Amino acid sequence: MNYLEKTLDQLADKAATASSKNTLVGFDGFVDKIVHPVDQRFGPGDDFQAIETIAEFGSRISAAAGKSANIELYQQMEKLGGNGPIMANALVAAGLPTRYIGALGKQAIHPVFQDFAEKTQAISVTDPGITTAAEFKDGKIMLGNMAALDEVTYDHMLASAGEGVFMDMLSRADLIAMVNWTMLPYLTQVFNDLLDKALPSLPPHENRHFFFDLADPAKRSEGDIKTVIKIISRFQNYGAVTFGLNLSEAQQIYKVLGHEKVGTDEDDLKLMAQTIRQELDLSCVVVHPTRCAACATRDGTYFIEGPYCESPKITTGAGDHFNAGFMTGMTLGMSPEACLTIAVSFSGSYVRTAKSPSLSDIANFIRGWDSHE
Repeated sequence: MNYLEKTLDQLADKAATASSKNTLVGFDGFVDKIVHPVDQRFGPGDDFQAIETIAEFGSRISAAAGKSANIELYQQMEKLGGNGPIMANALVAAGLPTRYIGALGKQAIHPVFQDFAEKTQAISVTDPGITTAAEFKDGKIMLGNMAALDEVTYDHMLASAGEGVFMDMLSRADLIAMVNWTMLPYLTQVFNDLLDKALPSLPPHENRHFFFDLADPAKRSEGDIKTVIKIISRFQNYGAVTFGLNLSEAQQIYKVLGHEKVGTDEDDLKLMAQTIRQELDLSCVVVHPTRCAACATRDGTYFIEGPYCESPKITTGAGDHFNAGFMTGMTLGMSPEACLTIAVSFSGSYVRTAKSPSLSDIANFIRGWDSHE
């Protein structure tokens, strides 16, 4: 029996228990404004020629040196963003009861989060960050305004939720996912406060899972990264910790731990996952490039090839869907290989449809594995 059949068997056995698992996700929140920079305008609305490439956009800006320039950004859409909300949305689609706490609006929930906030009984701490994403044929340039995220602190969470509600959410959660450390300047202190003030007071929970995603820590100092990964390892005292890393993040952490850069084949990915897991003494480390995925647990290392998509409908949020899929499998008690399979299926389905899949969608996706481009 191959890993696809084993995953389908485990899904058939475990999927019905999803509704009995409680998840808590935090703590970011972004409004994503998708814009197209205008090259030439011919009329109102979308009657314009867009600047097609990043190089052209860069040339336009460079040409303004010593002078000035006025570049129109035509907004195509405004949508929910942030690693936390996207991951939480995917968990909801998988059928796991999910609560969210994060930056969704201060005076009132921002309209892009309205439905999401209702589905997750969300508690908002402050206003969301704003990302203006200029899209081109050869990539995206994302400009962020994150001043409001300075208010994502432990004290603000307690004040927003009420201490009793906050502690109840933590105690009920089978999965506590904490993401986007890079963009939240006080999240290291939040982790310390949880470890010192909250987690020691919780009743025992036999199968509590923690999930961490730093979210591209390249702009943070090596000292900051060393500090936070040591703190993350302390959560292992209160549950099983999974550390999720894309390829770039894994290479950064591997380097911070003092190791020389390795390649990207199966053995290299397994080595990075295993080394990071052992040195931080975690339950699981998962590494996911775009075409495959590997993980290391105390029982060994695992690897699968993913169903790579040459022409995705969407790529933003693919990693968050991978994380949601992997942790759905872990929370339901599936094998590491099945967790990897579900994870690449979550992201694979999402990039092809631009929709968060249900577990029945995932089962169908796995059954049609060989037909995916």
